[in-house]
Amino acid sequence: MPNTSPISPVQATIRRALNKVAEKFPPAEEMLPLTDLYIRLKPEGGELLVFDDDDNEVTRCVVEDWIGDTSEDFYDRAAVLLRDELAAMQKTLAGMGLLKPFSFVMQDEEGENLADLYLVDSDRIVLDSELMKGLDKDLDSFLRSLMER
Repeated sequence: MPNTSPISPVQATIRRALNKVAEKFPPAEEMLPLTDLYIRLKPEGGELLVFDDDDNEVTRCVVEDWIGDTSEDFYDRAAVLLRDELAAMQKTLAGMGLLKPFSFVMQDEEGENLADLYLVDSDRIVLDSELMKGLDKDLDSFLRSLMER
C-alpha cells in the first residue's frame, strides 16, 4: 500500500528545490559531464542552495523552519531530511541528463563538505555514511576470525 501521509512544509520545500535541479538537467541523449551537485545550507537565513562543480548556482530556496537554527545537530537533522527526499526522488534523479555517476554532497555555509548524501549511478546506489561506520572494524574482525581457523 503506498504511503499517502502528507509531507511536511520542510519536505515540500526541499522536494521543490530538488525538482528545480532536475529541471535544469533534463534527460538528454548526450549527458553533461558533472561530478557532483553541492547542497549548501545556511541556517542563519534558512537558505538551501544547490551548486554545480564550477560553483555555479543551480537553484536556491528558503526553508522557513531552518531560519536561525543554531542547534548543534542542525546539519545532522538536515542530512536525514535531504537523504529521505533524495531517495524519494530516485527515478527523477536517475533520469537527469548528467553523466553518471554523480553525487549530491551537503556543505555548510562556508562550502565545506559535510556529508555525501546520495550517489546516482547506472545501478542506483544510495550512499549513506551510517552504513559505512565501523566497516573497517567489521572487516578486521572478520579477517582475524578467518586467520584463527
